[in-house]
Amino acid sequence: MPHVVMLCTGTAARSVMAGALIDVDVDVIVTTRGTHVVEGMPMSLRTQGALAALGVRNHPHRSRQLTTNDLRTADLVVAMAREHVQFVRRRYPEAAPRTGTLKRLARDLPSRDGSLFERVAALQLETVALEPWEDVDDPAGGDEDVFHACAAEINGLLRQLAPVLRDAP
Repeated sequence: MPHVVMLCTGTAARSVMAGALIDVDVDVIVTTRGTHVVEGMPMSLRTQGALAALGVRNHPHRSRQLTTNDLRTADLVVAMAREHVQFVRRRYPEAAPRTGTLKRLARDLPSRDGSLFERVAALQLETVALEPWEDVDDPAGGDEDVFHACAAEINGLLRQLAPVLRDAP
């Protein structure tokens, strides 16, 4: 069963949404982490509402900072934006080959052949130029509609990525 780290900034919205939504659809070990976290915080109420609208209720969550131990066992690190990939490249270069944005991974992984490891390696994520289209916008500070739109976007991207994770040994 693959271990997937969902990565955003504070783990109050985007990575929480991704972790909760993929957990419903795919048999994976999911860890949600952030690059700049206040430890132990629950997800925001607007995140809870956006997830509830997609059928996910009572998902336990507390914010946690990304650590070397998280990355040591991760098969894939799914970043919500370029800044998170850049953070991993700077602080944890050994994990850079397994770290990409959700949008890039959803677009590129399904078209590759082989195991999850082979597909990820073929993308050469540690050297790929990061582009503006790859960011899932942070809904922080937005109203409920912004959070619902973010959750819907993440859910759609995960539906593209899920078959690859579902077939992973």
